[in-house]
Order: sequence, then structure tokens, then C-alpha cells
Amino acid sequence: MSRVTSKYQVSIPRDLARAFGIRPGHELIWEPAGDALRVRLAGAAAAPELSVEAKLRLFDEATARIEKRNQERPPATSPDEGRGWTREQLYEDRLKKWR
Repeated sequence: MSRVTSKYQVSIPRDLARAFGIRPGHELIWEPAGDALRVRLAGAAAAPELSVEAKLRLFDEATARIEKRNQERPPATSPDEGRGWTREQLYEDRLKKWR
């Protein structure tokens, strides 16, 4: 966790700075991201903005991969099959308490 000083300065936790290669003197860019903030290194390549067509193509490819994977799996006859226990057995003690 970081705290903002009276001069609006923020410290970066050491582990995060090391993980992302942030060193003293590096410049950071602060960007609004909905109700959060996004921080990135200045000069770091930003992800290119994809066109609507490209986003739809990627979505269709992901959907096709999921459908293919689901077809290759044998369907389970019940959600509890293969676990060796049922939801009721897992919460048996709690169910008794509320009955």
C-alpha cells in the first residue's frame, strides 16, 4: 500500500518496482481507467487500439476454441460426477443447523 504525501507524491512498493523494472529517474504516465488509475512507464509501447472488426475476429476465434474444446470433452451426466461428493454432503453440517 502507498500513501500520498502532502506534495501528491506516491512511493512504489519495492517488489512491484523490481517486477516491472522501474528505477529511480524513470517517468511514469498516470491514466484514468474507469474508476481506477493505470500507471505505465513512459516510452513503453502501449497496446495498439484494435478496430471493431479486429476485436470481433478475436472474439469469434476465442468462441470457436471454446466450442471445439467443449465438443472434445465427454459430457458429464451430473455436476457432482467425478468429485466423489455432492454439494449437499459438503454443506451437510450447515444444512442441519438451519433446518
